[in-house]
Amino acid sequence: MDAVHRILAKRDLRTYADRPIPPDVLTRILEAGRRSGSARNRQPWEFVVATDAEVRRALARCGRFAAHLARAPAVVVIAVEGARDLFDAGRCAQSMMLAAWLLGVASCPVALHDERGARAALGLPEGPVLAPAVALGYPDPAGRGRLERVALRVLAGRGRKPLADLVSWNRYGNRA
Repeated sequence: MDAVHRILAKRDLRTYADRPIPPDVLTRILEAGRRSGSARNRQPWEFVVATDAEVRRALARCGRFAAHLARAPAVVVIAVEGARDLFDAGRCAQSMMLAAWLLGVASCPVALHDERGARAALGLPEGPVLAPAVALGYPDPAGRGRLERVALRVLAGRGRKPLADLVSWNRYGNRA
């Protein structure tokens, strides 16, 4: 399967099997993030990997849509040097999520809206800027959870916008 097909097939999942991610698999996922491109090769990120259930439960209380973090075997929180680095943090997160997908591990990004709570849970000092966290886990063999299925039904009518509606050629609004 080629890379573009894998990218197009990737889905965010919030329901995970009760199965830990082996250290070598987690390391490969983190390596994909570490090797991501960044402006001037600054590599402005650090990763806090939460595998402890107590820490994951605390993080799950730090976002409006973060409940699934408590059930994910691993959560990677990306911290960057400053707000200017958030674009590169997104590149880093996407690299980790694609690597995870290729290794059979599902993922889902999540914002941690309660920054103070997240910092306390992770022991993260003031200074580094929190980027989105990435939940990681093997897909639940029973399929998506009830809340995830309901959300998908509500959003199913949306589908993806056609590419022709998203692309301007040479000047904004110049559709082909």
